[in-house]
Amino acid sequence: MPDPVDALVIDLLEWIGPHSRPYAEVIDAWRTSCPRLPVWEEANARGYLVREHMAGVGTSISVSAAGLAHLHEHLRGFGARSASEPANPDRPIRSVH
Repeated sequence: MPDPVDALVIDLLEWIGPHSRPYAEVIDAWRTSCPRLPVWEEANARGYLVREHMAGVGTSISVSAAGLAHLHEHLRGFGARSASEPANPDRPIRSVH
């Protein structure tokens, strides 16, 4: 059985997409207090996210090189789309059962 946290980490990386998103938006959508689904914490622990502070803009979150490599490997494994095709940040998040 696939790890539901790993599947959700992939969803998070796809949701952020090829561009950064504001930290507040990411935290609002992805932080959870559920100890069984630590998606935000797991993605950070694996080094898949980069947090940057930009003067006048605030803090943003983007996918790291390691996160992109993990995402591309996942996409290649499923043949969902080519690894060079950018993720759609507005696509609905799939549910994991």
